[in-house]
Amino acid sequence: MSNKARVIAFYLPQFHPIPENDEWWGKGFTEWTNVGKAKPLFKGHYQPRVPADLGYYDLRLPIVREQQAEMAREAGVEGFCYWHYWFGNGRTLLSEIFDEVLESGKPDFPFCLGWANHSWTRRTWNSSAAMHKDLDLLLQEYPGDKDYENHFYNVLPAFRDKRYITVDGKPIFVIYAPMDIPDIRNFTNLWRSLAVKNGLQGIHFVGRANNKINEFVPLLDDVLDALTFESFMNAHHRVNGYVKSKINYELRKFFPWVAPLNKFKYKDIIRNWFTEYDRLENCYPSILPNWDRSPRGGRTTMIYTGSTPELFKTHVEEALDIIRDKQPEHRILFLKSWNEWAEGNYMEPDLKFGHGYLDALRDVIVG
Repeated sequence: MSNKARVIAFYLPQFHPIPENDEWWGKGFTEWTNVGKAKPLFKGHYQPRVPADLGYYDLRLPIVREQQAEMAREAGVEGFCYWHYWFGNGRTLLSEIFDEVLESGKPDFPFCLGWANHSWTRRTWNSSAAMHKDLDLLLQEYPGDKDYENHFYNVLPAFRDKRYITVDGKPIFVIYAPMDIPDIRNFTNLWRSLAVKNGLQGIHFVGRANNKINEFVPLLDDVLDALTFESFMNAHHRVNGYVKSKINYELRKFFPWVAPLNKFKYKDIIRNWFTEYDRLENCYPSILPNWDRSPRGGRTTMIYTGSTPELFKTHVEEALDIIRDKQPEHRILFLKSWNEWAEGNYMEPDLKFGHGYLDALRDVIVG
């Protein structure tokens, strides 16, 4: 653990085929499918993005996971936050990779879980689906206490693993969309009681807060232990102004193929990324190397331009300044992300920047 910051990187496990993706999007579909076929939408648009050191990897290979962990460790990342999918009624997806990490004990690298509690639709992963009417593929459901209990016991072996990341002695559990849980207070109370019953000190619940930050803050302390902010819309409003942002949003919603591209300069975004809430002891800032979701969403999505390792380094330095006065245990930065290639927010080496982003993070965190 670095004294400067505890960097926890979100980790997407969708780099291997699964039967559901074969059925929905074609045999062999993985995250690389959209990454590889991406096209530039304007002059100077960096697409497609091509991986360097690790190539178009398959996460079923243990050596790939070991190499990822080594890269992350050298760059000052404390551990990975694996996205975990539990749709209710015992239904899971993309669990195979983490299950193998847990059962094998390798890589010997810290981790925690983030519950990606959102439905999957035709537009969730596939860029060509943006041209058609959306379609539900797998709905996120909240059946009640029995399912919550089954969910807890599904992840309990992970909580008990010596590699699991803790805060104040409690395992971290990130919730992607806390406001979507209809009885979230009941959910967190039940899990806390089950944790104590099973020999843990409790659960350190971290809620992901996006646009309307004020709505999330009342959940702190008794429902959630902490929040992490992803301030996309707040940053956009500061850069463009609320009215212009709203007009552009409506144009893209109803006239996506003639509306202007949703482009922002990365340097402007990071200048407006952090909020006053990020300085709170129980709020953990997020840091972002870049964003370009066009491989999944085409013209309808958000694109940041001009990101460089040097700008990212400045961004991380500002984050360190924000958390400097917090207790060491709470100097957490959520890195979005380790390997979200189809969203353009990844740290792994590519052909254009090589190890640039990893080196920038290491220079700030490790020194």
